[in-house]
Amino acid sequence: MLSKKDIIPIIIILISLIVGIQLYPDLPDLVPSHWNSQGEIDAWSSKGFAVFFMPFLALAIYLLMTFIPRIDPLRKNYEKFARVYFGFKVLLSLFFIALYFFVLAAAFGFEMNITYFMLPAFSVLFIIMGIFLPKLKRNWFVGIRTPWTIHSDAVWSETHKFAGKAFITAGIISFLGVFFPSYGFVVFLTTILFAAAISIVYSYFSFKKQGGFK
Repeated sequence: MLSKKDIIPIIIILISLIVGIQLYPDLPDLVPSHWNSQGEIDAWSSKGFAVFFMPFLALAIYLLMTFIPRIDPLRKNYEKFARVYFGFKVLLSLFFIALYFFVLAAAFGFEMNITYFMLPAFSVLFIIMGIFLPKLKRNWFVGIRTPWTIHSDAVWSETHKFAGKAFITAGIISFLGVFFPSYGFVVFLTTILFAAAISIVYSYFSFKKQGGFK
């Protein structure tokens, strides 16, 4: 069920949609929808898709994340990190809205380099995720969810403290990719995938250190 604090993020998403609708008549028929690793536009979509898709996607993800705790067997744990969870929902919404206006600006012919937008945006996103991760409590939907972290509060806590540092480090390294545009996305994908993979591996060894299944 939506709470009072959910109203403001939803209103912001709807306002972004209203702005897009207001701009709709002046948009070209084809709007950039994808950029390659060199920052060049290589795909286009209709202006109707461009105006409506991103706000509806942001709203759908926000509502889904609001509903998810109700079906989680460990739903009572969400109360222990409610502020962090809300912050993460808002963060994702702001990311989608920023991307939305980036696409609209590019459609109007502004010189928009996707590398200088996406890499910093993703880097900041993962740095903040790294800050959030140690504050999460055991659940089935958010965080490093492996058989070993789900099994034990101790393994969950230890893994997420480690993962938080890994994701912050990956975010910082990814941000440096801005200075090497040709390799920026390769650096980003490599560091983020490595941070995720090493966190999963760490959860197994933490589980073994805790004595495994008892």
